[in-house]
Amino acid sequence: MLRIITLNLNGIRSAWRKGLYSWSVAQNAHIICLQELKAQHADLGDEMHKPDGLHTYYRYAENKGYSGVGLWCRKKPDRVVDVLGSPEFDREGRYLRADFGALSVVCLYQPSGSSSEQRQEAKFRFMALIYPHLLELAASGRDVVVCGDWNIAHQEIDLKNWRSNRRNSGFLPEERAWVSRLLNEGGWCDVYRRLHPESTEESYTWWSNRGQAWAKNVGWRLDYQLATPAIAATARHAAVYKEQRFSDHAPLTIDYEYDLETDRGE
Repeated sequence: MLRIITLNLNGIRSAWRKGLYSWSVAQNAHIICLQELKAQHADLGDEMHKPDGLHTYYRYAENKGYSGVGLWCRKKPDRVVDVLGSPEFDREGRYLRADFGALSVVCLYQPSGSSSEQRQEAKFRFMALIYPHLLELAASGRDVVVCGDWNIAHQEIDLKNWRSNRRNSGFLPEERAWVSRLLNEGGWCDVYRRLHPESTEESYTWWSNRGQAWAKNVGWRLDYQLATPAIAATARHAAVYKEQRFSDHAPLTIDYEYDLETDRGE
């Protein structure tokens, strides 16, 4: 069994203080994908650089306290790639890929466009950049899982107040259509939705800090694992963990009947 977890930390140091590491050890995951580190190399203590039994890889944003992605891997990857070839977005630390034999796991942090029109335009530029890259990965013949905070709720069942958010970043028609193209034309599978096609409120992975969104479960499903068809077909269990809060997002865990040593589904 291959267990992969994805989580937006909203700051690795804050999440660490809230028990992230002890929880992650108990999960016995093979690969953990982390987004929004909000830290640089010098900010992380020895335990964050070298947690017991894990190989760690980080791509930091150049701006302090901003963005950044990480991978914690039980098995050492054959290769790690941390650039997309875009000066704009490589500076923001939004991409990290690890290859294990025939399997690639990508940690991706798509920009949010909610703060301004300028950031929404940046989000659209990132979407235009990453789309052909994802098509290329899907056509590569490799088993690929792309984990991350996509900052898009795809369907109406993916957020509580969908009617009032139809003109807001994260649920814009063009954003939702972009996800649909990835799934319908790009060869990707939304693994959580494959296992839970009608799941609604239990699928949310992000809650605003405003009002009582968490208490009332007024959430959004923004965190996904998209996978190529062969490995997606091996997914057996998916769950969002809400018993502890490490950030304004919740971890998404998916178990695949996939042998990381032999590169085969079981």
